This record gives sequence, structure tokens and C-alpha cells, in this order.
Amino acid sequence: MRKAHENSLAGQVRFFSRLIVIILLIPTVISLVVTAAYAVSFHRSVSMMGNVAALRPVVEEIPERLWSVIAGRESFEESGVDDAILQVDRSLDSFLSQMGENKGTRITVARRTMDTLAAYSDRIEQEMADEKVPVTASEKTLEEVRSVAALIGDMLEAFIEDEALEVYRKNVSFQRSIFLVVGISLFLLLSALIVSGWAARRQTETMEGSIRQLELLTKELAGGNLQARVEKVPVKELSALTGDINTMAEQLEDLMEQNRREQENLKKAELRTLQAQINPHFLYNTLDTIVWQAESGKNDEVVVMTKALSDFFRSSLSSGEDWVTVEQELRHLNGYLSIQKARYRDILNYEVEADPSMNGYMILKLLLQPLVENALYHGIKYKRGGGVIRVHGMLQDGMLLFVVQDTGCGMTPERLEEIREAMRLGIQMRRGPNEPEPGGGFGLYNVDQRIRLYYSLDTGLHIESGPSGTTVSFRVPALKNTAPYL
Repeated sequence: MRKAHENSLAGQVRFFSRLIVIILLIPTVISLVVTAAYAVSFHRSVSMMGNVAALRPVVEEIPERLWSVIAGRESFEESGVDDAILQVDRSLDSFLSQMGENKGTRITVARRTMDTLAAYSDRIEQEMADEKVPVTASEKTLEEVRSVAALIGDMLEAFIEDEALEVYRKNVSFQRSIFLVVGISLFLLLSALIVSGWAARRQTETMEGSIRQLELLTKELAGGNLQARVEKVPVKELSALTGDINTMAEQLEDLMEQNRREQENLKKAELRTLQAQINPHFLYNTLDTIVWQAESGKNDEVVVMTKALSDFFRSSLSSGEDWVTVEQELRHLNGYLSIQKARYRDILNYEVEADPSMNGYMILKLLLQPLVENALYHGIKYKRGGGVIRVHGMLQDGMLLFVVQDTGCGMTPERLEEIREAMRLGIQMRRGPNEPEPGGGFGLYNVDQRIRLYYSLDTGLHIESGPSGTTVSFRVPALKNTAPYL
């Protein structure tokens, strides 16, 4: 194999040595080919820009034609809206068929958006045909048409800008190619006698450069940079090796990404399992309280507390779903607090206030109850005379903001920093059975990690604490549909 490789290089050197006269013609041929290729490419790009630019007035005219229909100045057939949409669709389809792979993204988006515009046009036609539909409804639909038409126009304009930039790049490349061809021509004319020696040195340099590229690639891969790739080397004998190394790097990167996703899914499963576990002490103590109330003849309180316990577990299960509405999450929280209030009586007071406009938004299940539980068991219970837990919810700039405050004993700065660092590093915090200092971390860790994983956020909980109590808050996107996070 090595001998064949050496013969191949030697053959190239002999070829350059024997064909000096022919080589002198190469720059001329190259210049003609390059010029012709760039001319064709320029013509194609300019023609495409012109054709796309011609579509913009047609798209922008569609809302005005529909307005004429809504205003009653002409019928839908007379407006020619369908013809205009058909013209644009056919033109965009033609453009896409002429473009190479991965070069028609903006045109593809514009074509799909045209389907949306056509759907709105059909809706207006149906609304105008239905005398029961008020004109204001059609006008509202027309506003959607204007927005969609503007979006299509922006896509076409962006495509033209991209093509213009591509033409500029081709022009720069063309100039460089011309300068290179001229330089090679002058060089060959002045140094025809030493072409053989130059070719030999050139082949040596090419081989050394190719081997150096492969060496650098292997060092990058060994250093952990799995995204490193080497371009196709000009040496035929090394092409197969280069391709195999690139393929190996791609497979390694895919395996690492697959492993990352599997680890993330495993983490979600672990957190979901932990979240699903029911605290047996909470259940036993609640049932003991219900029995005690029943024995004391407090039947009304037994009914209220039993219903609260039933609602609590019904909300906890929520048909196995990970996402619930804010209203359901708050109902679950109120059920939990009412049970704890019945148990702890005078040492616990609570307030739950939330903007009613938040109720319909979706939220990850069981984010608030662990925070309140943490405030109760690690704050209020350790303070003489009890305290108050306040839960606030508000809608801010498209985000759901929740704040859980307690007037408990708070945490020391050292404990607070320890919990913050553990959550930042993703290390689960557990309070030992003999740990004298309050300020638990497991519930906080669980909620923080679930927010980061399910919402794909860099930060989860924000914690402040001092002698007067602890405040825990978090912000998550206000969602009507959780599809992107499923």
C-alpha cells in the first residue's frame, strides 16, 4: 500500500515535468471557465432577485383587494385575490425548484405562510357570503391578512438581501480568482524552466500540510473537541482516511449528545419519582387529626379536613400529568395549607394571593407546595410563637412570578450559601437527622432542578433569608400550551 502511494506522487511529478508547454495553456482555460461560471452564477442570482422583487407588489396588493371586497366595492371574484395568490404560489414553487439544497429556507417559509394567507382569504370569502357575520369580523380577519402579507414581504426582502450579499461574495471571490489566474500566468511564463522542481516541492508541501491537518484534528478530538473536522485534503491517498476520521468524530458527537439526552431524561424520571412520593408522616398526622376531631364531636371540621385531604391527593395525582393550570396548582396549595392549619392551629397563619388572570396558564405540577412545606417545617416550626406564610403570584412581561415568604427563623448566611451552591452545581442537599441548624434543602433542590430541566432555564429558584424569615421566588414562562416542553 505504501509503495502505491509513493508511485502516485512520483507520477504526478513526472507529469508536471513533461507537460510544461501544456501547463502554459492552463491559466487561459481556467480564466475562461471561471469567468463563464461566475457569469452564469451572477445571472442566475440577479434574475432570481428580480423575480422575487416583482412578487412583493403582488403580495402587498392582496390585503387591499380584500379590503375592496369587505368595503363592497367589488365582489370576491372581481377582486382577483385567488389569481394573485395562485400567481405568487406558482412563482415561489418555481423558485424552490431552481434552488439548491438548504438555500431556499426563506422562500420555503414564505410559501408556507402563503398557505396561511390563503386560509384567511377563504375565511373572508365565507364571512362575506354569510350575512350573519358582521363586517367587523371580516375587518379583524383582514388585519391578520395584513400581518401575514407583511411577513411574506419581509421574507422576500430578506431573501433579496441574502442574494445580494451572496452576489457580493461571489464578486469578491471572482476578483480573487482573476488575480490568482493572472499571477499564475505570469509566474508560469517567467519560470517555465523550473516548473518541474516547483511541482515536486508543491507536492511535498501538500502532503505535509494534509498530514499536519490530520494531526491537528486528532489532537482536537483527543482534547475533547468532538465538533472538530478536517476539510477534504488534496492528496488522493489520504481522502479515505480523512473521511473515516470525520465520520468517527460525527459518530462520537452523536453518541455524546445521545448520552446527554439520556442523562437528562433519567434526571427528569428521578425527580418525577421523588415528587410522586407521599410523605407518610404528613398522611399519618393528618389522619390522626381527623380521628381526634371525630372523637371530639367536631363533625364539621372532620368533613372540611377530609375533603381538603381528598382534594390534596387528587391534585397531587392529576391523572399522572406533569402539567396543570395555575388554578389547579393554587387549589392544591390551599388544600395543603388548610390541612396544616388544622393541625398546627395558632402557630401557623397563611395568605395566598394570585392574579386571577394567571388561572388559565399552564405550570409544572407541584412547584409551590414543596416550597410552602419547606417554609413550614424548616422555618415556622422552629420559631417560638409560630409565624405567617405568604404566597404571591403575578403575571409580569409574559412570565409567571411566584414568591413564597415566611416569617420563620430564617437561615444563617453559611447555610444559605451552601444551599445556593448546591443548587447551582446540581448537588442534592439532604439534612442529616442530627443536624441542629434548620433550613432544609431537599425540597428546594427538587423544585429548582425541575424548573431548570422542564423549562430549559439556566436559573431556577432565587432564595433570600435572614433573621426575619426566608423568601423563595421563581419565574417561569406563561404558557397556554406546554407542547414545546413535552
